[in-house]
Parts: sequence; C-alpha cells; structure tokens
Amino acid sequence: QVQLVESGGGLVQPGESLRLSCAASISDISSYTMGWYRRAPGKERELVAGIRRGGSTNYADSVKGRFTISRDNVKKMVFLQMNSLKAEDTAVYYCNLRSSFLFGGNNGDWGQGTQVTVSS
Repeated sequence: QVQLVESGGGLVQPGESLRLSCAASISDISSYTMGWYRRAPGKERELVAGIRRGGSTNYADSVKGRFTISRDNVKKMVFLQMNSLKAEDTAVYYCNLRSSFLFGGNNGDWGQGTQVTVSS
C-alpha cells in the first residue's frame, strides 16, 4: 500500500500563504494522477487541485488564481502553494494518488491529512 505523508499545514492569518507538501513512498509517481482534497467542518471532502501525469491541472473554482499545484517526480512529491488564504480555506487537506485520470470520489490512496486554519 502506498504511504502518502503530508506536511506544511498550520495556523495563518487571512491573506497569508502556506505551502503543503506530500511525499509518496512508492518508487515512481510519474504515471499517477496526484491531487489535494480538503474537508471543512460539517462539509464533504472536495477536490482542491489535481495534476495528471502529463501535467494538466484542475482547480476548484474557489481557489483558482490563488492556489497552485505542482509535482516533482524525481523527489516523488506533490505540492500545493496556497496564497491569499481566506477563512473559508480552513480544512483538513489530504493528498491523493490514483491511477485514474478522473478526480473526485474515493479512488486511490490517501494521506492522513494536515490541518490548515486561517483565522485572525
């Protein structure tokens, strides 16, 4: 089973930035779709950003222009740069790895999650 370990979460004020990292335990991630999902209190888990093996990306409308997903296949890592954070970005953020090109649902392997709290 693949292990995904997230890091980089924390408490920040509105308008600040955070960079989340996810490290995968498998030998090669280049053929996989990677994604960041989040679950806010009382809400369902949702896709934040995803990146396919060819580099194409998808973003939730609420984060377009503020968040950027990237991957480093050599380091077997995926990143989420989050700028201009808002209170509504507060959630537990999860890293996902899957074979499918499609995002959403419960497919693939999941990390344990990292808490992001945006509050003044």
